[in-house]
Amino acid sequence: MAKTAAATVHAGDREVRVSSPDRVIYEATERTPEVTKLMVAEYVVAVGDGLMRALRDRPTALERWPSGVREGFRLATGPRDNDAEAFYQKRVPKGAPDYLESVEITFPSGRKAEEVCPTELAVPVWCAQMGALTFHPWPVRRDDTDHPDELRIDLDPQPGTTFGDAVRVAGVARELLEELGIRGYAKTSGNRGVHIYVRIERRWEFEDVRHAAIGFGRELARRDEGVTTAWWKEERGERIFVDFNQNNRDRTIASAYSLRPLAGAPVSTPVTWEELAELKDPRAFNLFTVPDRLADGDPWARIDDESYSLDPLLALWEAQVAAGEGELNFPPDYPKMPGEPPRVQPSKKVAEHWDEQGNRIEGS
Repeated sequence: MAKTAAATVHAGDREVRVSSPDRVIYEATERTPEVTKLMVAEYVVAVGDGLMRALRDRPTALERWPSGVREGFRLATGPRDNDAEAFYQKRVPKGAPDYLESVEITFPSGRKAEEVCPTELAVPVWCAQMGALTFHPWPVRRDDTDHPDELRIDLDPQPGTTFGDAVRVAGVARELLEELGIRGYAKTSGNRGVHIYVRIERRWEFEDVRHAAIGFGRELARRDEGVTTAWWKEERGERIFVDFNQNNRDRTIASAYSLRPLAGAPVSTPVTWEELAELKDPRAFNLFTVPDRLADGDPWARIDDESYSLDPLLALWEAQVAAGEGELNFPPDYPKMPGEPPRVQPSKKVAEHWDEQGNRIEGS
């Protein structure tokens, strides 16, 4: 069979070549037709205004699924996981066009890298041509990669909980933010979770933003017994986990209007608070439905009109510390941080093997 000729997609003032345009990226489901590589690129153009609002001038990692999404396909867990069909691209891919700009970022280890920095729509379209489905922007802008301008509240349903539980908790989160004089913007995760974003003033370090998220999460848990900030899965129970560590350096969340690698080509979709309260099935937001929805108006159109102080959230954190609730665990790839609890699963911890600082006693 002859190879299908490449197609061209118009993105702003540029034309982006799409090779193998008929390659099936998402198989058909009972609810949705199959999705080809060309359709993915055309989707990126169709949601360009909203997507670029989420990506513009931000270091952005790419979640690439070059062979498409199939049952049993998985995302690599690290650079040595060579058997996975998909992977994260944290450096500019080889063969990038000259209009693709990059920005230097620093990982928690201190190593540096040049990461994709979208400045125009043709960039994410080209990334889609390279198999990128989900865009993972940092919460910073290229002119200052050390001071976030976003607080991200990730409401992550645990086993035994539902999207409806996440929606309920999001409503409590909205009330708490409003009490603190802060406006949050909600979106579906594209799966079962809910994300809430807050634009913040760019004068805090990543650690401050993380502490603000912990303070917020603990107060949320005080108000709703179906919420937890427990880092260890065995301690979370059937509750919604507030993933505070998503506010760390080099931790990212799927952007607004990103496709997710799940059957039916679902999209992480901005919603109004009123709409979220009534939403039963987030799969209704997918590659086929979201472009028309965005054409009628973006619920996040004004997200950049204001930015907020973290002081009210940091006040929650400081009050909790004063009451004896201290630091929580960092991800395992981070260096040991000051005040961090022991990095050992609670059910496996033997108290006499650890000192008061959370360090394992030599020889124990």
